[in-house]
Amino acid sequence: MFGVLQVIGGWLAERIGGKIFFGGGVLVTSMLTLLTPMAARFSVYMLIALRVLEGIGEGVTFPSMHALLSRWIPSLERSRAVTFVYSGAQFGTVIGMLLSGVLCDRDFIGGWPLAFYVFGAAGCMWAFAWLLLCHNSPSDHPRISLAERRYIEMSVESCEVSEKSPVPWTKIAASLPFWACAIAHFGHSWGYYTLLTCLPKFMHDVLQFDMTKNGILSGLPFVANLFLMIGGGHLADWLRAPHRLQTGTVRKLFCSVGLLIPGVLLVAVGFLGCNRILVVAAIILAVGSSGLTISGYGVNHLDLAPVYAGTLMGLTNTLATVSGFLGPQVVGALTYHQSTRAQWQKVFYIATAIYCFGAATFLVFGSGQRQDWAMLQQNVTSDRRNDELEQNVEDWSGSAVRNASEDD
Repeated sequence: MFGVLQVIGGWLAERIGGKIFFGGGVLVTSMLTLLTPMAARFSVYMLIALRVLEGIGEGVTFPSMHALLSRWIPSLERSRAVTFVYSGAQFGTVIGMLLSGVLCDRDFIGGWPLAFYVFGAAGCMWAFAWLLLCHNSPSDHPRISLAERRYIEMSVESCEVSEKSPVPWTKIAASLPFWACAIAHFGHSWGYYTLLTCLPKFMHDVLQFDMTKNGILSGLPFVANLFLMIGGGHLADWLRAPHRLQTGTVRKLFCSVGLLIPGVLLVAVGFLGCNRILVVAAIILAVGSSGLTISGYGVNHLDLAPVYAGTLMGLTNTLATVSGFLGPQVVGALTYHQSTRAQWQKVFYIATAIYCFGAATFLVFGSGQRQDWAMLQQNVTSDRRNDELEQNVEDWSGSAVRNASEDD
């Protein structure tokens, strides 16, 4: 059900616009988060049902965001824009781990229910601001300048809602670059979700950290992930500039580095013994370096088919989401009865093997070129498009200079 909603959400966002789907998904999830303590006290079955509904609400968010990015982000700015946007997930993870550990450790200010109330209320306020301020495309924005609007519209390779072509499902299913992107996405998500959901348990059971330190230390790897993700996006776009590297080469480079380095470091954790400083440092570097993959497979949907970016994100994220429940299940099966260092080594070996498989697949079959099935018949010729783009860049730059002069 969750996977179907992701695909449908991406498909509808491409036609109706991503604003309402993304904001609405966050709002629904946040409202349900506020009800979590009550559901937990009433019945475990109600809690499970509530969590399922939250997953349904979240199902449309990432595909909707990709659909929005395809309308707003010029080609040569994709990496840094996408990494900056998706770094918000890492920032939220860091804040969540830090505050949750503190709130759950302080019964006199409310205990564990307070964590759900705080984050649920924050999500609701954010969603209302999003619905008020966000717009589906430059043509919908009431305050954007005409020159900037033209520049963006000529720079992106998407199109307006009314011009959308039917999704070529069969060609997508037969596309090796698409499957390479999907498998890399799955590989990254396996390691990410495994550490996201089970890292506090490892910190507590193996490294013997208390709840407050556990929350702080569990958040540090995602701080590193945040900075490396944003820095990697800027570096990727710099490398993609004219006369440097091709887009496909850059995508493969960042995807491979972001999958292989974490794999090597997770294996190393098993050989570091009881040295908590080295183990924590290795985990921080492993999770941090995995952020580089967003400049690889994470942006690749926009490279392969900008006009279908929301749909492609829905498809690959559906596959990747399988790791969200399968990975923790594997961890539970290996560590439920014996949460020892030896059992956790097995967890890390499995994650490393999946990382390597994802990296190898993307290296061999990945691509940074727009696919033939993603070409739009109504597109203008490339020469005319380039001429108009250059003119709009000049107009926008000139307008910016004039506005600056007037301000001075």
